[in-house]
Amino acid sequence: MVRKYFGTDGIRGRANDGVMTAETALKVGQAAGLHFVRGLHRHRVVIGKDTRLSGYMMENALVAGFTSVGMDVVMTGPLPTPAVALLTREMRADLGVMISASHNPFEDNGIKLFGPDGFKLSDEDELAIEQAINQPHTLAQGEAIGRARRIDDARGRYMHAIKQSLPDNVRLDGLKVVVDCAHGAAYTVAPSAVWELGAEVVAIGVNPDGVNINDGVGSTSLDALKARVVAEGADIGIALDGDADRLIVVDEKGQTVDGDQIMALIGRDYAARGMLKGGGVVATVMSNLGLERFLDDIGLSLVRTKVGDRHVLAAMRAGGYNVGGEQSGHVILLDHATTGDGCVAALQVLGALVQSGKRASELLHLFDPVPQLLKNVRYTGGAPLENVAVQHAIAEAEAALAGRGRLVIRPSGTEPVIRVMAEGDDAAQVTQVVNDICAAVAEAA
Repeated sequence: MVRKYFGTDGIRGRANDGVMTAETALKVGQAAGLHFVRGLHRHRVVIGKDTRLSGYMMENALVAGFTSVGMDVVMTGPLPTPAVALLTREMRADLGVMISASHNPFEDNGIKLFGPDGFKLSDEDELAIEQAINQPHTLAQGEAIGRARRIDDARGRYMHAIKQSLPDNVRLDGLKVVVDCAHGAAYTVAPSAVWELGAEVVAIGVNPDGVNINDGVGSTSLDALKARVVAEGADIGIALDGDADRLIVVDEKGQTVDGDQIMALIGRDYAARGMLKGGGVVATVMSNLGLERFLDDIGLSLVRTKVGDRHVLAAMRAGGYNVGGEQSGHVILLDHATTGDGCVAALQVLGALVQSGKRASELLHLFDPVPQLLKNVRYTGGAPLENVAVQHAIAEAEAALAGRGRLVIRPSGTEPVIRVMAEGDDAAQVTQVVNDICAAVAEAA
């Protein structure tokens, strides 16, 4: 079935346009609510959001949808995505909803759904909801209509939970940390949690106005954080995205530490403490070959999945792993969260920094990434990857890189784009094979 609403991470699009309208949100609330009405208890859904202007509109529409089919609604206000997942499970809710478009600009918004276990919905659940969205819904009558209320302690509950991810004897005294919250969902909880653990905090990206989320700040716009870390003489900087499910770090010199390096650090430290499960780390095909080699050198494996944190999570749960993530900064630590959690990952990094006694630039660059190049080729129709000339170019590239690098060719799941990525020890060769394939795809397209 071709999906109209659900993509690789819930429903996402331009607010008040296409699928991302109040009308759609109401129907999603009704369809998802009815799908999760199971048993005779009062059913409950937890709804959180980031700081986008359109969040008010989407929240009200979802509340109307859920209550109209008999579900009670608990609204948390602005809160990170992993916090909504946590509260869904803690409050014994039947469903959790996060209104966010993650790292996208404010004009976009999205709806992410979590089951009662705090994990993102299965493909089967999403498909069932997708099919029901535009069907007639059985509405609750009389006293069966749901109630809605806001709770004031959601942020405190989440802060308490993430601080528990560090051992009781670990404090952050003596650290000066710049915390960049992207004017997003973690604008209060992240700086507060780091401060309560003893660090001196310089907070940026903490003044949301509805339209500045991810604008020049956050994990996808690091220049402001780098400049502030160096200017403040800080020990480290941490950057979250709009819904705080991803983390990128900046060392005291202003150098970027991506998700691969973060996974290398946490994987190594967990293994040394006897905490690592599965004997390795789970990452996607986009993670750098340097990470794979580093883990192999210390006796750990790297399991690769398709792009997308849901694929990483599925492999982690199937194989019994507790550390995984993506190069982009989604870090999933299943001992502490059911989805990517930038705040939990940040605390693991800060704790390791304190315990090591090293500077961030010494601790956080555990391997030298091999040269890696990613290019996108847009096409207007057809199937370029089925073209004979394109297949020939790919075969030649694979032969050239054999034993010395990797090649990943994949169509985007959200737009008509072919993504071409190569990496290897010879930077010139990597550039050449990527350009050759892109040229072949462009001609075929």
